[in-house]
Order: sequence, then C-alpha cells, then structure tokens
Amino acid sequence: MLSWTIEAHDLALRFTWKISRNATDLKTNLFVTVGDGQFQGRGEAAPNTRYGETPDLLQEQFANLQRNGLAAIESVEELQHLMAQHQAYPALRFAIESAYVHYLCRKKGQTVTEFLGVTPVTSAPTAFSYPIMDPGKIAAFTKEHGLHRFEYLKVKVNQESGLDMLGEVVRASPRQGLIIDANEAWQDPDSLLRFFEGLKKYQVLMIEQPMPSALQEEYLYLKKKSPYDLFADESVTDHADWELLQQQFHGVNMKLMKAGGYLNGLAILNKTRSLGLKTMIGCMMETSMAIWSALQLAHGVDLLDLDGMLVVKDEPFGLVKEEAGRLYPVEQP
Repeated sequence: MLSWTIEAHDLALRFTWKISRNATDLKTNLFVTVGDGQFQGRGEAAPNTRYGETPDLLQEQFANLQRNGLAAIESVEELQHLMAQHQAYPALRFAIESAYVHYLCRKKGQTVTEFLGVTPVTSAPTAFSYPIMDPGKIAAFTKEHGLHRFEYLKVKVNQESGLDMLGEVVRASPRQGLIIDANEAWQDPDSLLRFFEGLKKYQVLMIEQPMPSALQEEYLYLKKKSPYDLFADESVTDHADWELLQQQFHGVNMKLMKAGGYLNGLAILNKTRSLGLKTMIGCMMETSMAIWSALQLAHGVDLLDLDGMLVVKDEPFGLVKEEAGRLYPVEQP
C-alpha cells in the first residue's frame, strides 16, 4: 500500500500580483507526497479561483480520494480511473498524477521524459511578467528585478492603463519582444482592435486571451481582423472545443495545472500541433516543483511563460535554477 499526504503552504510573493480580475500578495499551494517507504514522489497544486478551485476544496477532494482507495492504486491507469470516478479538480489531479509519476520513475530508475516518451531539454528561455501596476513604477520595477536579462517579456494589461503600461515597459526595456495578456479584460472585439492600433510601434509577439472565453462569435470575428497572433488560455482547461478553437486562435497556452496532469497536458500540446496552431506552456503562481514538471514538456514549444517560481519570495525547493533568463531543471521532485 502506498502512503499519500497533502500539505498546504502559504507562499509570500515578491510583489503584488495584479491581473485584470484580481490581486494578491500571498498564494496558498498544496503539496502532495506519495511513497512506499523506499521511494517517493512529490507534486504541486496551485488552486485557481477562476475555475472554482480553493485550497480547502482541494483538500476535501484529496481526503475523499483517500477514502475511496487512493492508497491501493497500482498504475497510472488506475489512478486516472479513480480521479474520474470521484471529483478532483485539475490542479489537484496534476499534483496527484505528477507525484505518482515521479514515484514510479524513481522506483523504475527512469527519467520523467523517458516515461512520457518526450525529448528532454537542458534549459529553456522563459518570459517574465509585469503585473498590472502604475505605469510610473515600471522603470524602477524593471531595474529592481533585472528584467533586461529575459529574451521576451509578458505584460498583464487592462483597458484602463494597458497602453500606458506598455509604453513604459518599452521605454525601460526596448529590445525585447512582448507577450500581452489581458486575462479576458475586453468585452467586445472592436474596442480591442482599437487597442491593437496603439501597439503598431511595439514588437508584439502575441496577444493572450483578450476577451472572455464565452464570447465565441466575437473571437471568430477578432481572429479575421487581428494583426497579431491570438493565443487561447482560459478557453482551454483540461478539454477544449478544438474545431471552434482552431477558428478562434492562432495558438494555445497549455498549463499543467489546468490540464490536470502530464498525460493530458502532453495530449493538448500534440493536438495543438496537429491543428497547425502554435504552442506555449504557461504556469500559475507556482514553486520550482511544478515549474520543473512544465520543463519536461518544453521541447519544441514556441513560447514559455514559466516565471511563477521567480515571483515567489524565498522559493522553497530549488528544483529549477534561472540564469540569464533561462531555466535549468536541477532535481526531480
């Protein structure tokens, strides 16, 4: 029988993390451990309130899985069946599946990339994200966090200050490409297209989920008019309407916390590629435990936004190191 545990840890952030729908200085993530007395594996859950996830709810779901035979599972297939039979939100499924995969790999003496059948990476570049802030603070923020070292930068924007923020970002760091992430802040495509007019002088790599995922017809219209690549984020969770998605977006941002595990995350990336769409791997506010997992799938991905661990103050695990804007996986969780 396996021994499973879950613990909640409060993670103080290095600065206020503000996006178009909320702001916070603290995140509570959950850490799952599974072992047999000789080998163990660990995984992380970063609950996302956008999808109804809370630390308390995920802990309740974990307890329910334990009551229904979690300790007795003997394969990934059995684990997935159990989590399908008893409700577990995607972030919790990812923590549990990744912990079990890490345990199996240690037990079998293989790497995670070998287990998944993917090509490993020794390092990869990541974006670093500006939260929404007073545009007048951008220059000092850029200098304080040494953001010139990143190959590209991501800017969280809203309708009120988005263009002003972007102007200050480019003034402070003029040579890097920009990912612009609105987190569903716009409600109609025409006002968004007017916003795009103000971006012509910048090196914009892509626009991420500018309108709510429910605005399906509006996205169909926007894609036909947009001068920039549109990437889906909130429109893709652990599933997607792929036929519709292909007509709405140019690319997909896959997040393991939303995909619910390595296997489904890999399936989403493969499906994205098969449709001729561009690929991206993103993250929530995570430690190096989950960022390490994301790096296992990074080979051949067009863009990476895996800076969550860099926002966590006193990151506790050190499983990934960052140097000159590149991430290096160090040790398996």
